[in-house]
Amino acid sequence: MRETPFGARWSATVILILANAVVFGMQLLAGVVWGSALLERYLALYPDGLARGWVWQLFTFQFLHGGILHLVINCAMLYMFGRPLEAALGRASFLRLYFGSGTVGGLVQAACALTFPDHFGYGPVVGASAGVFGLIAAFAWLNRDMPITTLIAFIIPVTMKAKYLLVVEAVLAIFGLLGNASGIAHGAHLGGLLVGLAYAQLVVLGRPRFGWRRVRPAAPRRELVGTHAPGPRLWQRRATSAPDELPAADFISKEVDPILEKISSHGIQSLTERERRILELARTRMNQR
Repeated sequence: MRETPFGARWSATVILILANAVVFGMQLLAGVVWGSALLERYLALYPDGLARGWVWQLFTFQFLHGGILHLVINCAMLYMFGRPLEAALGRASFLRLYFGSGTVGGLVQAACALTFPDHFGYGPVVGASAGVFGLIAAFAWLNRDMPITTLIAFIIPVTMKAKYLLVVEAVLAIFGLLGNASGIAHGAHLGGLLVGLAYAQLVVLGRPRFGWRRVRPAAPRRELVGTHAPGPRLWQRRATSAPDELPAADFISKEVDPILEKISSHGIQSLTERERRILELARTRMNQR
């Protein structure tokens, strides 16, 4: 709604994309200098390594990739679905969703490989796709009827409701598990997808029973951001005049800015009905300019 001030922090989505690119560059450099997959040996997810207690691989494998196309696809999906989710959930909640999906996805893939090594293969697992599948699932569950456009084979554009994309992703993961070893970690995809669904329903929507109707989130805590200034927090102060009666500059500084700060810290689900109405009023004023 306002221009981003100089020096504003980067979003977690952009930082994750840059981290994936940097680590992939380190993979290439290590291969040139040492002539072997040195990083993959210790940082990729090996089922037998996990069985020996190398638990850090559940985190590090999410930054490694098997090639430039693998990296580009995952980063493109991360950018597409990560930005709106981070804006809606807040940075901390977004990161819990992403890394939780990736970690559980890695565990599911490792369990499948240890249980059925002939079917799933016993090689290393790399890539951010388990976390990305969690983001896609959460986005689709929270925005079921939103039309989105995807590219089949990165060529043919197809527009569908988000809930149908979720069904497509689930079917691909399940049939991939049933098929012969293809070099794709379908177990990780399915595990990440299930975590994304559970997080969206149980944490974001805040109720244990699955269904299509959304419910109002729990009321926010009274004190959300610490401050040394006395008196109530900015978004708890009673306005001296109605928001629509304030001049444009005062309206932005006194009403809109505290709400945007609250969204940045705690996610859009923490807003009250009054704060949501103020944002609608701000959008109307912006459109009238």
